[in-house]
Amino acid sequence: MRIWVGIDDTDSRKGMCTTYLSVLMIERIEKEGIGKLLGFPRLIRLNPTIPYKTRGNGAVSFLLEVEEDRRDELIDVAREVVESHAELEDENTNPGVVFVEDGGEVMDYLHRYALKVVRDVVSLDTALFIIGKFMLPHLKFKKGRGLIGALASIGLELEDRTIEILAYRRPENFGLPREYDEESFYDADWETYPLTWDTVDWMNEVVVAVPNSPDPVLFGIRGDDFNAVMKAFEMVKTEPIDRYMVFITNQGTDMHLIHESEVEKLEDYHSYILRGRVCVEPYEITGGHVFFHIDTRFGEVKCVAFEPTKQFRSVVRELREGDLVEVYGSMKRNTINLEKINVLEVAEIWVEENPTCPICGRRMESAGRGKGFRCKKCKTRAFEKVRRKVERNLDTGFYEVPPCARRHLSKPLIRMKGVKRHIFR
Repeated sequence: MRIWVGIDDTDSRKGMCTTYLSVLMIERIEKEGIGKLLGFPRLIRLNPTIPYKTRGNGAVSFLLEVEEDRRDELIDVAREVVESHAELEDENTNPGVVFVEDGGEVMDYLHRYALKVVRDVVSLDTALFIIGKFMLPHLKFKKGRGLIGALASIGLELEDRTIEILAYRRPENFGLPREYDEESFYDADWETYPLTWDTVDWMNEVVVAVPNSPDPVLFGIRGDDFNAVMKAFEMVKTEPIDRYMVFITNQGTDMHLIHESEVEKLEDYHSYILRGRVCVEPYEITGGHVFFHIDTRFGEVKCVAFEPTKQFRSVVRELREGDLVEVYGSMKRNTINLEKINVLEVAEIWVEENPTCPICGRRMESAGRGKGFRCKKCKTRAFEKVRRKVERNLDTGFYEVPPCARRHLSKPLIRMKGVKRHIFR
């Protein structure tokens, strides 16, 4: 029989990683002859705005070929691995594991449910209802909130998908500073981009593929082409790798975004594609965060480019009242946190100014109230101000935050074909 195993919420900000725990589980299942992995495991990123999410809000699922009389052993192994490796002592870690036979009505049901978990706020009661409705074997640790993502990781359909290979550290190195050759990551990116992406951030001089968190991941290479991802993986130089795994994922797909045409109102903890005209020009607050407001079908909406988005803020600062834009991002505190912006129309701006002298070219001065303008040097006169079109330092098209600030689910512009785009590289 073919069984999906879904896992979520096993890590914390102090350590562990659900992908790593899943790899340990797969290795033990195959070593003990309980089942055989079919294809690649799936790393599914869920709604990035959920307040109680773990670091990357990623759940994992994998498909096994299992002998029917060994299903109980499969569940026992899953329980033992979670109990041995999950961050159960952390109050915010509430693991869940679910087991679903491939095919049938339950998978159709989970397809609809999973997209909702990526885009909406879903309660644990909803997940428990599905488990009860289909009598799904499952493991619930503490509050069991991980069951929400565990089910979604099994059910999510991937019409658009990307690849990530994750390399893991030796256990004795967990929590220690990572050792790696930065130049090798730049070389790997140079050789494999754009089939791989977000390995490094050239402009901000950041190796994006290497995390800063205290989890078992040493580095991850993302891309669209398996051979390119493997080439980059083999090029980079790091401390010894303990093990690695290739995952199919929804990273870099914009799957979390809801188009404005699909909703009647905007809500916090959701992500949107929203069109509007700039009605309050950009202003900056302490810390370097840049805000502006747009007039939309939902009313006036505040948007922000936070300081970590670096040079993206320079684009935002060029916006002016009347510009038509399409913003991409998540809403929190009634404010859209920008991931991308599509400048659709650049408004014409005209200013009135004193005329210039036709002889010497200097700007004329006022000749007095109601008397027009004059050039003191040449004695020439004019009676009306002139209008001048202001040159804008902003072009239409897509702009994105740099790789060092990109969310897991945000689609890099390099993956967006057939659109006008300005890529920071």
